[in-house]
Amino acid sequence: MKETINNWRFVILLSLTLGLLPFVPEPHIWGKIKWIAGGAKGMAALDWFDFVFHGIPWVLLIRLSIIKLAEKFKKPALDGAK
Repeated sequence: MKETINNWRFVILLSLTLGLLPFVPEPHIWGKIKWIAGGAKGMAALDWFDFVFHGIPWVLLIRLSIIKLAEKFKKPALDGAK
């Protein structure tokens, strides 16, 4: 499982498919974000579940980006220091 959620190809593919479907008339997650930003009036429990479901791929992508950036900028440990 860890290899899957840390795989760039898988996470990007998931974000561009599940994270955006359906594409027409606008990406689904974008519509949900606009709805929430507008006060979330009339959102039912199913709408919130749908938002989380379509948002998880984006959370995974952001998470993976932060991990990789942290690894890149992490200072090497001094010899003998733990």
